[in-house]
Amino acid sequence: MEKILRIDNVSGHDAFYHQENLHPLVSIINFEGTTPEVYASRMSFGFYAVYLKDVRCGDIKYGRHTYDYQDRTLVFVAPGQIINVSIDTDYKPQGFALLFHPDIIHGTPLGKHIDDYTFFAYESREALHLSEKERRIVLDCFSKIKYELEQGIDKHSKKLIAANLELFLNYCVRFYDRQFITRSDAHKSNIERFENLLKDYFHSDKPQTIGLPAVTYCAEQLHLSPNYFGDMVKKETGKTAMEYIQLKVMDLAKERILDISRSVSEIAYELGFKYPQHFTRAFKKSTGYTPNEYRSLN
Repeated sequence: MEKILRIDNVSGHDAFYHQENLHPLVSIINFEGTTPEVYASRMSFGFYAVYLKDVRCGDIKYGRHTYDYQDRTLVFVAPGQIINVSIDTDYKPQGFALLFHPDIIHGTPLGKHIDDYTFFAYESREALHLSEKERRIVLDCFSKIKYELEQGIDKHSKKLIAANLELFLNYCVRFYDRQFITRSDAHKSNIERFENLLKDYFHSDKPQTIGLPAVTYCAEQLHLSPNYFGDMVKKETGKTAMEYIQLKVMDLAKERILDISRSVSEIAYELGFKYPQHFTRAFKKSTGYTPNEYRSLN
């Protein structure tokens, strides 16, 4: 396996593309006319990277799937993520990159909730596709950050750069919401597959051998990243993926409780609960009654 090229800091990435570094922790790169130091196929960064590609330039893979870049696409790479890149032989770089080190947002409002931007943990094929208007907004955000970098570092720099980074990321949240809506049919198909997955799960011996279905297990079975899967379920159903699973478990529990030939403990184990008391607690939280009370009432 080819060695991974690791670039730990933003200035190192600028040097890799023979670009002037204006700030040790943040950079905006225009790739037009640039040439990388080497064509590495496997890379990992010590900082956040957002790439806006304006032309088809090859394939990129992070996570389990390969994504063939088209124009007006944003991809988000988190620190430590390994990306695999296959470059076309006639590749001419065109597009932009925003790079920022975690240190630039430490102690800022953005630093406190950077994990809320779940798209940094999406896979490559879950990239954000931009309209031309959205692309212009992205470039305007990049321009504001570049302006701050060109002013030199002063006591206002960190606050203003972090604020502009947060503005850009909040726009990306809006654009992803739009993408979830415009691709609603595909997502509804995934929700149906999720429903069928849960149905098959509870008609097998998996609850007894694995336990209750985890969000990561369901995402993996649907070939989606856990974050994208969770966001998709939330957008389509109004519930988190875990809440949705728990709701389905309780629906099954209500049905099975009415079968008086089986004890509450048996039903608990059949549904994947390790301890009957955990099942009783979850059931009462969901229905307001213990399993035995619910059985008596019905």
